[in-house]
Amino acid sequence: MNFAVFNCEGNVSDSTNRLIKHARCTEICGAIASKILKDMLSQVFFRASMYYIFNEERGAGESGKSTIVKQMKIIHESGFTPEDFKQYRPVVYSNTIQSLVAILRSLPILGLTYGNNEREIDGKMVFDVIQRMEDTEPFSEELLAAMKRLWADSGIQACFGRSNEYQLNDSAKYFLDDLDRLGAKDYQPTEQDILRTRVKTTGIVEVHFSFKNLNFKLFDVGGQRSERKKWIHCFEDVTAIIFCVAMSEYDQVLHEDETTNRMQESLKLFDSICNNKWFTDTSIILFLNKKDLFEEKIRKSPLTICFPEYSGAQEYGEAAAYIQAQFEAKNKSTTKEIYCHMTCATDTHNIQFVFDAVTDVIIANNLRNCGLY
Repeated sequence: MNFAVFNCEGNVSDSTNRLIKHARCTEICGAIASKILKDMLSQVFFRASMYYIFNEERGAGESGKSTIVKQMKIIHESGFTPEDFKQYRPVVYSNTIQSLVAILRSLPILGLTYGNNEREIDGKMVFDVIQRMEDTEPFSEELLAAMKRLWADSGIQACFGRSNEYQLNDSAKYFLDDLDRLGAKDYQPTEQDILRTRVKTTGIVEVHFSFKNLNFKLFDVGGQRSERKKWIHCFEDVTAIIFCVAMSEYDQVLHEDETTNRMQESLKLFDSICNNKWFTDTSIILFLNKKDLFEEKIRKSPLTICFPEYSGAQEYGEAAAYIQAQFEAKNKSTTKEIYCHMTCATDTHNIQFVFDAVTDVIIANNLRNCGLY
């Protein structure tokens, strides 16, 4: 780092005066140097705040990226507004009934039947609501009772237990286990309800917030194959990419291509992003998300479904480390470091801790790029 050097010498014969003048000059130069450094740091931090990007990078969507964006609103803003709670109420209704419908549709496909044949009438009632496009409306007493009977049915539970074989929102159990609360006439969504809702991301959504005296611009982009072409070329100078992967979906297939494993698709996309010419100097931060669901699932669904060569234990620690290693191995650069975090997007404390660490990485990398670190 170069500083301007001022000539502070004068025609002063007295040694004491020279020392005093030298001291004053040193003080002035120090103040100027401090101001220059402060200005440079401000520019570094401004760059970090202006070009921070948050990417969902997973082929199937639903990696939990949008949930983390919601967490930023809780952690770094004033939380959800009354209008937000109002707007998410119909989303909760729709997510709940659509999840139940997904299970009902998969029942015969998987060769399963209702535990009680009387549930067929209840199932027809649910399908009728979907056909009338009333899934965003509050549940009627009759519909609520039918949904509760269906969710308690042994055949439905058996079908739910095989949810990795079809497309089902991760929030299905969360909402269906709480039908009485959701069906109350005075129901209002909680923060956790909003975090659990699923709305497909299309295009690019921009979110602003402040953290550590920085003003961040965070971009939430769609991860489905059809969405990527809308944004991949837009972020050449971004400071960081957060690549979000759902660990729990190692045994599931894509919505848009049911022959392709979701995690294998994520690995391909991570390869293309990590080694992309647009992101040569961009920090890559890997969120291995939904660690809670992964820890539960790995005990009963083998990791060999996605990685046939895996020979380790069917337990969280070893399996998670293996997945992390598969992503890190895609990095072809000897100078680029991948910063990996295991996350649970619905856990506010976890995301707050992780994002604090992520921000420190972004700031440090910007200082390093400017020769200040």
